[in-house]
Amino acid sequence: MSIGRTLYRKLVESHTVAVLDAQNVLLFCDLHLMNEYTSPQAFAGLHEKHRDVLVPGQNVATVSHVIPTHPGAHRVIQDPAAALQASNLKRNCTRHGIALFDTNDALQGIEHIIAPEHGMIRPGMVVICGDSHTTTYGALGALGFGIGTSEVEHVLATQTLVYRLAGAMRIRVDGTLPVGTTSKDLILMIIGRIGAQGARGHVVEFCGSAIDALSIEARFTLCNMAVEAGARGALVAPDQAAIDYVLARAPDIADAQRERALAHWATLCSDTDARFHIEHRFDASQVAPHVTWGTSPDQVIPIDGTVPAHGSATAQALRYTGLQAGMSLQGLAVDHVFIGSCTNARIEDLRAVAAVVQGRRVAPGLRAMVVPGSGAVRAQAEAEGIAKILVDAGFEWRLPGCSMCLAMNDDILEPGQRCASTTNRNFEGRQGRGAITHLMSPAMAAAAAIAGHITDVRRMTPGSTE
Repeated sequence: MSIGRTLYRKLVESHTVAVLDAQNVLLFCDLHLMNEYTSPQAFAGLHEKHRDVLVPGQNVATVSHVIPTHPGAHRVIQDPAAALQASNLKRNCTRHGIALFDTNDALQGIEHIIAPEHGMIRPGMVVICGDSHTTTYGALGALGFGIGTSEVEHVLATQTLVYRLAGAMRIRVDGTLPVGTTSKDLILMIIGRIGAQGARGHVVEFCGSAIDALSIEARFTLCNMAVEAGARGALVAPDQAAIDYVLARAPDIADAQRERALAHWATLCSDTDARFHIEHRFDASQVAPHVTWGTSPDQVIPIDGTVPAHGSATAQALRYTGLQAGMSLQGLAVDHVFIGSCTNARIEDLRAVAAVVQGRRVAPGLRAMVVPGSGAVRAQAEAEGIAKILVDAGFEWRLPGCSMCLAMNDDILEPGQRCASTTNRNFEGRQGRGAITHLMSPAMAAAAAIAGHITDVRRMTPGSTE
């Protein structure tokens, strides 16, 4: 008797070129995304072997991690090492005919923002990149995951990848998220519950009425941060919302091709009798705004909770962050607010920030930055009047890039500075040596910017019962 297949298994089987052994297959990759810091060695290895890129049209590159984001008519990367990375990427892309969103391209941006917004990601695809947050694309029913430099070289040469099979995990979330809470709060809560290694070795499929109710941009946030629980991938079966999102951005899918695509996409779901290795269930109605207190995304508490007091990891995190067990995060002063990253720099995120800060001002002495995820997002925010609201409130309105998500550019925190951040990682030194990061939603970060300290955004949210 046959057993039903999971969505994950369907995606892998449809892209398997050869079965290598019980645990490994040769996987065809529909799209390979590159950035300036994980590709140079791969291209060098390719050139040493006198090989070309096999399918240039299925590779796309962008400069995003090392690029400066301060406003200006023309961006110039001042750091010599970073400038070399960007120039090497351009030279390699020109040599091999690979599309590049270069430093001053009007549509330049973070890879995980620009790929979906330009219709590159479609349900059923396998998408890879030398960046761990490639899991983002699962929001559209595509299997996305990060790879290493040696694997980048292999993909450039063959458009395939030796892939170790993962286990299947299902996380069901039913109920309705309360006013003032978002998918960022939901995923932080999940990571806190199952742990930073809770999904290790598995591809997670999210489902349930709460997931169905999320916008596609909110699903991007959810899948983006699944890797922070150790997941090797994250998926949401494509529904009408996902299909509408893709078709609105992919005019090439038309006529007979459209009909074939729709028929195929309708099969992209787990069979009713599919078996998962691990299953979790959560109630969205019980999710409050969450904030990290430590140095790992699973060191997180609801805004009305208190810092825990057990474990050696807790002790080390408390030493680094300067906090004490039993204390509340509410009222904790912050020096900086950063709103951006591949996790939360889409137009929906910026709308949420504008809704909180409109008519208010950033607290005196606090520096607040908003970095849109792409040139398209920036242009849309300006057209909608969002940028003006942010600037009038005292925020810096920056150019697109990874910016302060990680200390690879000139947006770096000083030692001891405490930042309310919409990014995905709060590791020691992630945003600058000795700097302290508290992860939260865009709305919560906006509230912190206005208050000057971590606070419950529900106190500023119309319709909340708080």
